[in-house]
Amino acid sequence: MMKNLSDCRVLLVDDAKANLDILVEGLKADHKLSLALNGEMALQAAARTPPDLVLLDIVMPDMDGYEVCRRMRQMPETAEVPIMFLSSLEEVQNKTLGFEVGANDYLTKPFEMLEVKARVRSLLKAKAYSDAVKEQIASELRVAREIQMGMLPHDFGAVERAYSLSFGAVLEPAREVGGDLYGVCAAGPRRLVVFMGDVSGKGIPASMFMVRAVSLAQLLSREVAEPERILGRLNDELAADNPSGMFVTFLCAMYDTESRQIAFANAGHCRPVLLPARESPRWAVKDLGTALGFESGLEFERTQLTLQEGDSLIFYSDGVSEAFNAQEECYGNERLLADARGLAGESAVGITAGLLGKVRAFAGGAPQSDDIAILTLSVNPPSPEDMARKADGGPHDT
Repeated sequence: MMKNLSDCRVLLVDDAKANLDILVEGLKADHKLSLALNGEMALQAAARTPPDLVLLDIVMPDMDGYEVCRRMRQMPETAEVPIMFLSSLEEVQNKTLGFEVGANDYLTKPFEMLEVKARVRSLLKAKAYSDAVKEQIASELRVAREIQMGMLPHDFGAVERAYSLSFGAVLEPAREVGGDLYGVCAAGPRRLVVFMGDVSGKGIPASMFMVRAVSLAQLLSREVAEPERILGRLNDELAADNPSGMFVTFLCAMYDTESRQIAFANAGHCRPVLLPARESPRWAVKDLGTALGFESGLEFERTQLTLQEGDSLIFYSDGVSEAFNAQEECYGNERLLADARGLAGESAVGITAGLLGKVRAFAGGAPQSDDIAILTLSVNPPSPEDMARKADGGPHDT
């Protein structure tokens, strides 16, 4: 809904009280008003009560209108608020400088009040419409985020009990929605598929491609037992109908609860970290492979290892390893392994939260430039039911 013009606040800035009196008399019936007699007062008033429009004089003591405009464009409260200069400076270079520092309009003194009121209404209507459109987009993005996050598993209780594993997961998009993904799918009584991916780009296009990749991966994991074949089929599907030319890095793992063997196939994704219970952390796979979606017919290599009780695997996206701090230093793989070593012995949830905390501490106040996804898998001791089934020689999934 668009804001009523009578509810819009106009900040009037002029060191001459007589000019302010004229503006107040002409605008008080139509809009809410704030007043400032100098640049410093104007900046304080704008920060305290953000206006919808600023009418700004140029020639003022201590801080001229050009500098006030520059600073307002740097303040989050007024970065996009329309600013109109009201000045006795008539030269073209003065007007040009006004627009260069960020003004939306320029009117010379002496002015006609009818023209001032018309320009004020025009600027306020444009801002009200822009704000309404932004709010509509923000509302739709919030719904899109809810849908996207709803596709990812959050409650691992049933899977943890069935497969004697523990999970911890987090996904933080750099924007409202993103292209990182993870999944945990039961493929049989003793087979569990775990995957993580990262779609190229950000925002709505990446999130839509991510939804498609997740849906296909979930379907294929129930039909195909080998992770390299899952990637092959998934790649063919994504490459067959991909007019946008997007791609996704994707890591797929198949865990067998009976043998505790886990098989990996990697399509260009970050290598997971193996955090053994009694050894130093290391990479679980060597090769990166080729991302999905470029061309059909690709083949993927298989890596296999056996997990022990207490071992953990950390799957993550490059928002972790490629996080930057304010000094533009990269978090990097070596720091990732070192921080993982300090998390040995923690639960899956603790490892995930701990690693996210390490990345945040490293980045400090630097803005997050990429989506961050972390999924940790830890091997639990076998449950009494598992022990009883083994002792009885009960049936197993093949």
